[in-house]
Amino acid sequence: MKAARLLLLFLSLGLFPAVAGAAEFKIGFLDAERINRESAPAVRASKELEKEFAPRIQELQRQERQLKDLQASIEKDGVTLSESERSRREQELARQGREFQRAQREYREDLNQRRNEKLADLFQRANRVIQQIAEAEKFDLILQEAVYRSSRIDITDKVLKALGDK
Repeated sequence: MKAARLLLLFLSLGLFPAVAGAAEFKIGFLDAERINRESAPAVRASKELEKEFAPRIQELQRQERQLKDLQASIEKDGVTLSESERSRREQELARQGREFQRAQREYREDLNQRRNEKLADLFQRANRVIQQIAEAEKFDLILQEAVYRSSRIDITDKVLKALGDK
């Protein structure tokens, strides 16, 4: 029903020839997720982030082991400990647990910030490459999201290759 009204509107306004001419447009599609996962700059950025954050991951793992050891110690020695000693250890466990959670939160925030910075740089580079391809191959429109797309309009491989060459 809506399509019929839209067609009627185009015909009544004399715009049907303009719509028919739209078939001459050259449209491309880019899979941004593939660029994010597979491009050479994305792989390099991922490795850089792993290297940059490895010491913090190791520290978090050390803190987690320490927490587990303290928890196991309290459970193991709990019946033989005095009430004050048990209370002191439980408070220490709670303090270390809060410190661990704070360190985890800071790690995630810092990692997300750095990842976003790297992604912004990657997509700036990708956008330059996409514009170069669009101009060289005379594309009228390049989309990054679509419900459906044909593989013949997908330029992702071209962009990945161009990013890998730089």
